[in-house]
Amino acid sequence: MADDSFPARSAIASSQREQLRRLLAVLVPANSFYTRKFSRAGVTATVTCLDKFSEKFPFTTKQELAEDQRAQPPYGTNLTFPLERYTRFHQTSGTVGTPLRWLDTPESWNWMVENWIEILRAAGATSGDRVFFAFSFGPFIGFWLAFEAAQRIGCLCLPGGGLSSAARLRVMMENDATVLCCTPTYALRLAEVAAEEKIDLRATRIRTIVVAGEPGGSIPALRARLQERWHGARVFDHHGMTETGPVTHECPKQPGVLHVLEPAYFAEVIDPSTGKPVASGQRGELVLTTLGRVGSPLLRYRTGDLVKPIHQPSTLRSKATAEDESTIDHPPCECGRHTLALEGGILGRTDDMVIVRGVNVFPSAVEDIIRACGDVAEYQVTVSTARSLTELSVQIEPTPGCPDPSALVKRLEKSFEAALALRVPVKTAPAGTLPRFEMKAKRWVKL
Repeated sequence: MADDSFPARSAIASSQREQLRRLLAVLVPANSFYTRKFSRAGVTATVTCLDKFSEKFPFTTKQELAEDQRAQPPYGTNLTFPLERYTRFHQTSGTVGTPLRWLDTPESWNWMVENWIEILRAAGATSGDRVFFAFSFGPFIGFWLAFEAAQRIGCLCLPGGGLSSAARLRVMMENDATVLCCTPTYALRLAEVAAEEKIDLRATRIRTIVVAGEPGGSIPALRARLQERWHGARVFDHHGMTETGPVTHECPKQPGVLHVLEPAYFAEVIDPSTGKPVASGQRGELVLTTLGRVGSPLLRYRTGDLVKPIHQPSTLRSKATAEDESTIDHPPCECGRHTLALEGGILGRTDDMVIVRGVNVFPSAVEDIIRACGDVAEYQVTVSTARSLTELSVQIEPTPGCPDPSALVKRLEKSFEAALALRVPVKTAPAGTLPRFEMKAKRWVKL
């Protein structure tokens, strides 16, 4: 059913076009990174319609941003204003390559906080909620934004930095926290610690767990396990990046589907090898233009995130000109939104995929297989390229209540063979020996 409170597809496209025009007008010549980039590509900083923008303007990649920061340390040249205008510093996690440093003006920061407010609203958070943030405040951007957004809507915000997992659980319970913000991995870890400490999670008031930082929040088996361990608490997925800010939130009506915050971003989904738009229902790479982060913008940024669009806006826009673009629409989602919806959330990353005997293997697929088997407390995947052959092997820690670890190993090996047509050796590890993670899990080891 349509919801008049959400903008129609045509209104979204019209707003994107106008925001893009204003952004481009500010960037040249103030932003030297994009002024040079446009000059090399032979394009002028004008836009008549969104499809022409996609056709003419070049992609921005993480590699060229990193090279720019190396050439002009420490912040590079993607700054639209004098350095004195910037008040926020953050950097990427550095899981792939050197961390990128990112600065924001108060205006750009406010734009991102407003986007995070939309995420909290979609999750059902209100001024009556008490939100616990189970992380240590560092240069990672996401939870700073979430904390300020929760403050703005009137929530009581409970920081968990510097506390042990057991202490965090106690603070949650003593303060009647109703919403938990953390990574999917850490939500599992908290449940594990609760069992070790004899803390009954049924005594908490947590009703919603907002997860981010990993694709696990949209993996059905992991969602089911989290909801079981937290006794029915709703798992609400979201994703974003330091370079872009908060990008998506879970559909309130369809778990496992993420909506892009398109009033704030111009989104495209492309074939990673050709750079051309993919059709609806086909997997591709998410490309984003930040329409309101004027101080440190990104135009056509190749995120590396693999997604499957339910509706691909570019295929709809291709039928229209700038003049009749406002006539385009498609049926709304079940939740009433007309924004780009991504089936299965973030399916993986272009730089994470490994090819094993001709089979494309993504970490999210491996996690889904492992979680679906049950009785696995933690795991680690080893990728070996000995003798020029790429091979996978898995170590698992069975849960304390696992009745038969050897049977679990056999069940998991059969599941890998059935799902991937690969023989993946599985071994058990002693309890507590595999690493635990508070932020992004690093379960894949390459030899």
